[in-house]
Order: sequence, then C-alpha cells, then structure tokens
Amino acid sequence: MLRRRTLNRRAVAAFTAAASAALALTVPSGAASADQPRAQPPTSPAAGNGDVLSSESGVFYLDPLKAFKVKATVHRIMYRTTDRTGKVIAVTGTVLNPATSPYGQRPIVAFAPGTQGLADKCAPSRQLAEGTEYEALPIKRLLDQGYAVVVTDYQGLGTPGVHTYMTREAQGRAVLDSVRAAQRLDTVDLPDAGPVALYGYSQGGGATASAAELAPVYAPELKIRGAVVGAPPADMNKVAESMDGSVYGAFFNYALSGLAAAYGIDIDPYLNARGKRVTNDLRDNLCTTQALATYPFLNSRFLTTDGRPLTERLKRAPWDAIVADQQLGRRKPAVPVLLSHSALDDVIPQQVGKNLAADWCRRGTTVKFAGNFVPGHIAATEATGAEGLPWLADRFAGKPAPSTC
Repeated sequence: MLRRRTLNRRAVAAFTAAASAALALTVPSGAASADQPRAQPPTSPAAGNGDVLSSESGVFYLDPLKAFKVKATVHRIMYRTTDRTGKVIAVTGTVLNPATSPYGQRPIVAFAPGTQGLADKCAPSRQLAEGTEYEALPIKRLLDQGYAVVVTDYQGLGTPGVHTYMTREAQGRAVLDSVRAAQRLDTVDLPDAGPVALYGYSQGGGATASAAELAPVYAPELKIRGAVVGAPPADMNKVAESMDGSVYGAFFNYALSGLAAAYGIDIDPYLNARGKRVTNDLRDNLCTTQALATYPFLNSRFLTTDGRPLTERLKRAPWDAIVADQQLGRRKPAVPVLLSHSALDDVIPQQVGKNLAADWCRRGTTVKFAGNFVPGHIAATEATGAEGLPWLADRFAGKPAPSTC
C-alpha cells in the first residue's frame, strides 16, 4: 500500500530553519573545493535513522555539457544515519524516481557508488547534477527498468569531516538508511514497505556487501529481495597490496585517509613532505579520474618518513585491528546475493571476491558467483550490470534465486 510518511512536527520545526540555510546543495560541483561551503547538518538529530532532514529538487545529466537530461524526478536529500561507533551523523544523497514504471508497488534500489574521491565536490549528489558522475549509465539503466534509485554520498563526502572511505560499518549503514530516507521522503510517492534491492561495484560493492550483512540487525524491516555485489574489496590486506604502486595507487591513499578519519588516527607523523602534500591534494581537491591522472603508480614508500611502504604498517597495531574490522564475510546476509568479479581485475584480485562468496556460502547465504574475463577493473562494471539487471528483475518477480554454492 502506497502512503507518504510525515516527519514528527517537532522534528520538522527543529530542522527546517537550520537545514534550509545550511544544506548548500546547489553549489556547482565544478567550483574549487575551497570555494564550496560544505553541506552543514542541522544541529539536532531527527527521531530515527533514515529520517529526512532536508530536501530540494535536483536534476540528473549524463554529460558535462548537460545535453542529455535523464527523465526522472530528482531530489537531493540530507538524512540521518550513524557512523561506525553509532554516533548520529547527517549524510547527503539523491533520490531518483523514473517517469514511468511497470510496477504497481515501485521497487527501490539502493545504489552504492564506487570510488568518487574524498573532496566535497566529488559527492555523487553534486556530480549527477553536473553531468560528471562516471556511474551515471548504471544508474540510468536501473531507472529504465522502472526502479526508483537512491544514491548515498556516504559519510563526509559533501558533509563535514573527511569521507570515511572503505569503512565497512559507516558505508553499510549509510546505504541502508538511504533506503529508509527514500521511503520517508514526502515529495516522492514511494511505498513505505515495498520491495528493495542493493547494488554496488568496487567501493560500492563493499558498501553493498556490508549493507547486506548489517541489514538483519540494523534494518530488519526493509524488504530486501537481493544484493548485486560487484568486485568487492572484501579483504583490505590483499587489496592494499594490489593497489599500492599500481595505476590505482591513489585509491590506497584514499583508504589510508578514510580509515584514519574513522578511527581518529593522525597520519601526518608517517608522512614526509611529499607524502603530506600528495595526501592533502587527494583529500581536498581531486576526484577519481583526476587523481588517477595526476598520481599514476603512486607508491607509498616514496611518501613515508622511513621509506617503508604504508602497507607494512597495516600489519602492526593499531592498523592490523582496523583492517581486520573491515573484513567482509564474517556475517551472514539474509538475502540472495549475485557476486560479479572479473578474473582480469587489475585493482581487486578476483580471488578476494571468490573468498567472500565462499564465506557467505558456508554461512548459508544463497550466492551466485558470476566470474567473467572483462579486462580491467573499470570495464568490468559493465559485466556486473549485464548480469545484475536480469538477476534483479527475477528477484523482484519472486523467482527462486540461483546458487553456485
């Protein structure tokens, strides 16, 4: 049954003035980071996780020239979630509703974005509006199926603080609470208790996997039909060793900054002058494509005071415990999973995905592991979509999920 949820009036009164003045969602994403005010959350938390703190109409372009506008209603939102410690925080995101849908009770797909960068201008809610979001096509394809889509910006990406990149719990909670927010958004008539799915690739694959693992306890009321998990960075030790010094070396630096922010660690003492300069540049200025072009083959041993790679520190306290905390596969998703991963992935070894699938199988989850031979991490996202869209359609149709366990 379709109905609109209305926030508690006291909560609305507390948030309206602060949110409308401070949300700052209309700042152009092409401007320099230093010129962009961050979206400031209201001073008081809403009543529950997933509550919408503020919203405004938006737009979704496929290209930076803004020649191709996607036919969907777009709302940019700020909503309540919690960080890895359980502290209440506000994050931003985007709710997209297609113009038409074959579904009477329209499904909602939580799209967990892949690596965007750490700078505020990299937030998907800004890049969708500017036509610079590199995952625009996968999002549009979900809309074309008649699904509503909600895209989280994650913690600190467009809101105060450093984006806690690769932090398992914070990312998973942000994804689940984005669904709650889409269901509760008054200006979009989506079912409060309708069918839901999770979808993500790379960082988004890890966030989706985390959300699937957390959902039975954190969001048991959500009617999740399945999760599409593409190339998940399920084992940080193996992923870090693969990335450091590779063409994707900037991603390892992102992870160092993101985990340090999440766990309150000052990384400056580890870094030499160049290390601090590069880290600050990646944190404050460069989105993914710019970072890869500016710092290809970035090797952490040239950034440290002692000349040793930062991957060595991951094996010692306090980093060993932090890395262990990000491990996926130790909890059982209660929904079917499609796990897609290329054997030719040059960022996240396919064995990492295979190990995660095996861990979930041992715990009793219905998993289909879909390997492919698409060359390269970026290109393989297309294989995930090609396999994932019909798999999602079957889950929403109530068909039994296939298993390779």
